[in-house]
Parts: sequence; C-alpha cells; structure tokens
Amino acid sequence: MGWGKAAAVVTASAVGAGVVALVAGRVVSEISVRSSGSAPASVGGLRVHTVSPERVELTRAPETERPGVWALEWGTDGHVVVGDVLATSAQTVVRAIRPGMGGTALPAPGETVVLTPWVLRGDPRSALGMEYSETAVATELGAMPAWYLPGLRDPWVIAVHGMGADRAQVLPLLPLFAQFKLPVLSISYRNDPDAPASPDGIGHFGETEWRDVEAAIRLAVDSGASRVLLYGWGVGATTALQAAERSPWREAVRGLVLDSPVLDFRGSVRRQALRRGVPQPLAELGMLAAEGRTGVDTASFDHLASGDGLHVPALVLHSPDDTIAPIEPVRRLASRRDDLVLFREFPGSEHEALWNSDPYGYEDILRRFVTPLL
Repeated sequence: MGWGKAAAVVTASAVGAGVVALVAGRVVSEISVRSSGSAPASVGGLRVHTVSPERVELTRAPETERPGVWALEWGTDGHVVVGDVLATSAQTVVRAIRPGMGGTALPAPGETVVLTPWVLRGDPRSALGMEYSETAVATELGAMPAWYLPGLRDPWVIAVHGMGADRAQVLPLLPLFAQFKLPVLSISYRNDPDAPASPDGIGHFGETEWRDVEAAIRLAVDSGASRVLLYGWGVGATTALQAAERSPWREAVRGLVLDSPVLDFRGSVRRQALRRGVPQPLAELGMLAAEGRTGVDTASFDHLASGDGLHVPALVLHSPDDTIAPIEPVRRLASRRDDLVLFREFPGSEHEALWNSDPYGYEDILRRFVTPLL
C-alpha cells in the first residue's frame, strides 16, 4: 500500500482530524523507531543485462554508478562483489566483478538484484578466515551477544553498528585492526534480533542504548584493557558518543571514530520518512510522533552536537550527500572542536557506506588516526 492510500485508509477509519494526525504520525514514526530493515544505502529492483566472470552490466541508475566497492544480492543467497565502473551507456552501467570477496555464483541475465554495502557476509571466520570467539556483554537487560577477536595491545576496539546493520558491519575493517594487533569487540545492543528488547521495544537514538556500550567498556576493562576506542556507525556512532560523555567508565575511552553520526534527531527522522516516499506533512507528523514515543531529549541532542562534552580525540567521517543524517551539525561540531576532531568528508557517499565509496581513502585516514593512539 502506498503512503497516499495508507493516509486515505487512516482518514476513513478515524474520527476527527486530531485522531487522524495521531494515527498517521504513529504509523510513519515506525520507520525510525524500529531497528530492523535494510541498510540505507541498499537499493533493489536493478536488472542484470549481461554478465561474465569479469564484469556485469546493470540498468543505469544513480546507485549503479556509485564509485567504490559494493555487493549484488539476489534470490535466497546470491552474492557477488562489484568494483570499478568500466563503461556506461544511455541505459546501462558495466562494473567489474571483484574475485575473492565471497560469492562464486553469478546472477543470470534478466535477474533482479539488490545493490548493498554489505560486501562481506557471515562471521570473521567464514568471511575472512580470522579466528574469533562468541561472547556476551552483561547489561541491565540481559546478555547481548558479541564477537571477540583477540589482539596483543591496547586500545580495544568496541564496534557499535548502525540501524539496519548488525555485528558484521565491522568485517571490512578487521584486517586493518589485525595489522595493528588490536583486540576487537563487535557488539549487539537492545532490540537487535539476537539481543534482549528494551521495555518498549523501540529505539531511542542512543539515549538508552549507550548503557549497553558502557557494559561493553566494562567488559573490556575487566578483561584487561586499559584503553578502548569506540567505533560507531550512524545511530551507533551517536550511541558511542553518548557513552563517551555520560558513562562512569568514560576515563577508559581514549578515542572515538564516528562514521555518519546522527546529530540532528528531528532532521534524521524526517529524512528517513521522506526517503521512503512519505509526503512532507506526514513526515512532519511522524517526526513529532517519534519524538514523543522515544522521549528523546532534543536539548541533550543539541548539547551532544555542540561537542562541549568531548574529551578525547575523535575521527569524524560523513558525507554531504547522506540522505539520513544531515551533515551541517557534524560540520559545526568539527569546527567548534577542531582541537580534538579530525574531520573528513566523502562526497557522493550514502549513510554508513563511506568505506564502500573509497575503501583506500577511508582506511588511510583511519590508519593515520589510530597510529598515535597506540
């Protein structure tokens, strides 16, 4: 059902404009308060025209022309990684197929595929041949599953995934952390499919989830870590920033990496609705409903974005073309706290897909940021 039809159904079944607004707002707010769903950078309905072991020809679209490294998925388990754009025509784009990054089968001509940033699937062992162990972080809501990859030096990296993602979001960066011999703890948190739910079953944009990150910091310290590096994507970046500022264990935090942080609550909720095709008036209602349902303190969000509570070096990565998280508050944070913030923009990239757009550039700046923290 389209949003226009949904609004008509709501209007027909509700009594009074006030009830209509409340119901419509709540329906739209589900987009932002539920953590399930595909990555914001994913796009489906793309047709394969021709394919060979070296290249694939896809319907031309802004998404299929994105630079960098992406995956194509189809059917129940079809998965192949594509790289450089080799040629374009008025109707199609030809991209190189990247061998050795998972996936041996190829989509058939005529197949409909999804372009996604998840180039690696599975766990560290199946995706990269890296040894790891399953562990759990003890939180106030129960045990949150986590992956632990051993290392020989501090800081521990605590990875906090974004919305629509899971622990596997860290997979492309594990080889770099292994080069530094850093332990990695990739965590789940409340409302993840494999983790305990919050009492109300909805996300709070880091305002409650930060306590799960705090529990992960405590686990790392109890396991021998003297320092930790919090690494988050999207809402996970916001959650890491909250933990670094509010946690009694914040002295153990020696650095932050914030990829596509959400620093404008209202703007991000509104954008999530609009990119799903929700009309502007309904998007505004959804934003107000999400604010009421989550209890997010927008003044606290403004304080977080000010950087006044920042006390450790932070690498902040963002895109001016992010369709979820506005870049303006991120730029203001970087400008106000240029004493601690190293800021890099990735033009043309989508939310939480900065690595995909420029893996080498992304890893280079990450390497330069991490080295002084060792």
